[in-house]
Amino acid sequence: MSTYSKSTTLNLLNFKSLPIRTFWITSLAFFLCFFSWFGIVPFMPYVVKDLGLTPDQKWNSIIVAVSGTVFARLLIGKLCDKYGPRICYTWLLMLGSIPVIVLGFVQTPMQFIICRLFIGFIGASFVITQFHTSIMFAPNIVGTANATSAGWGNLGGGANRLGMPLIAAAVISFGVAESEAWRYCMVIAGVICFLMGIVYYFFTMDTPAGNFKELKERGELPKAKKDEVSFLTAIKDYRVWVLFVVYAACFGMELTVYGTMDDYLQNTFQLERVTAGNLVLSFALMNIFARTLGGFFGDKFGRLKGLRGRVLFLAVILTVEGIMLTVFSGMSGLVMGIVFLVGFSLSVQMAEGATFSVVPFINKKAIGSISGIVGAGGNVGAFLAAMLLKSKSAVAEKTAIAANQHLGEEAVEAAQAVASSEAVGSGYFIIGIFVVCTAIVSLAIKFSTEDEKAVENEMQSTKEKEPALS
Repeated sequence: MSTYSKSTTLNLLNFKSLPIRTFWITSLAFFLCFFSWFGIVPFMPYVVKDLGLTPDQKWNSIIVAVSGTVFARLLIGKLCDKYGPRICYTWLLMLGSIPVIVLGFVQTPMQFIICRLFIGFIGASFVITQFHTSIMFAPNIVGTANATSAGWGNLGGGANRLGMPLIAAAVISFGVAESEAWRYCMVIAGVICFLMGIVYYFFTMDTPAGNFKELKERGELPKAKKDEVSFLTAIKDYRVWVLFVVYAACFGMELTVYGTMDDYLQNTFQLERVTAGNLVLSFALMNIFARTLGGFFGDKFGRLKGLRGRVLFLAVILTVEGIMLTVFSGMSGLVMGIVFLVGFSLSVQMAEGATFSVVPFINKKAIGSISGIVGAGGNVGAFLAAMLLKSKSAVAEKTAIAANQHLGEEAVEAAQAVASSEAVGSGYFIIGIFVVCTAIVSLAIKFSTEDEKAVENEMQSTKEKEPALS
């Protein structure tokens, strides 16, 4: 594939540049997908009451929403390599909007769970975003571009805590009952995703040199059989699976830790629910800059130490992440606890950015497949970590309830909170150790001399032809 018109800078105001326009559109599409994916979360108390969800049904809906994304990410990466990001994102947005809209009409717990399963598929949007920015930006800036688009897109998962209640307030102002507002909100979110699919089709291109269909007709992209070979080569590359585990250790742990942090802060530091929720939201909003920092330093170390430098920085920031979470798990004082939690939030998001400053260089002929596999690793990690915390907490809480049930309801609730705090804290400690071990394993990622030389040549070639962008 020609690289003559890849952007070597991330000048966000240069809207005449195709890579920059693509960056904005793909980041916005990603934001809307995550906004819709987690859009129901602020309304769960209403959903539980409206549909009569049991605790198990509520938890199952959370599990399937994450699990469905694993398979979608694995599939969408391969489809991107074959058909290009433009067509894949268009169809994902338009088809993915259907279960989002349908969720507003469900009447039974099973219908709700099925819709959440299919809504989880739009979490594959991350893979397309990373693929599209990877082929629009040159090696010297690709890590920063990937990290920034992913970080800003991830904001959708936190922004719904603010955005959905605002949409609900607007809906209620038209006379809709408060208990029914969540249904209208999901319909509105789904319609916006559908419209974004139309925008993506008409206002983006697959690559700076043209769309995949045109490039294949000109013989500049491999045909179907070669696509299959590239995919098989990708899944046989051990480095892909190391990065799979690495992303499980950063993005997967972020999803799980923040998903359980509200209750942990309340149980451990006796914070009010609103206060705890606002703290967790503020950590999620660090994606505005933290993930970008990871990509920026990945690029920086790449310029200083080559491809090996990117891996070294990834290992360092993963180590910091693991240490921060391990120390936080033992904190009993609020101030120091928040300090280490901020440290964890910053480092885990930087690790995510650093991961995708390495991904584009593993195999340039299968960036989509590799992005899909690595992205799926994040959801697998989230699922396993959630199961670990749930199992530890459930056993501890049941034991506390049995031991204190003769002391009254208040005593039982207090004992249950303490037991949950201790169990989840020990779970965080285990996760922190796992992250540190993953950092060590990440050092196994190696690049050949030919790979290093190819990147140097590409960077030099892109710099020489950069004026073609103006």
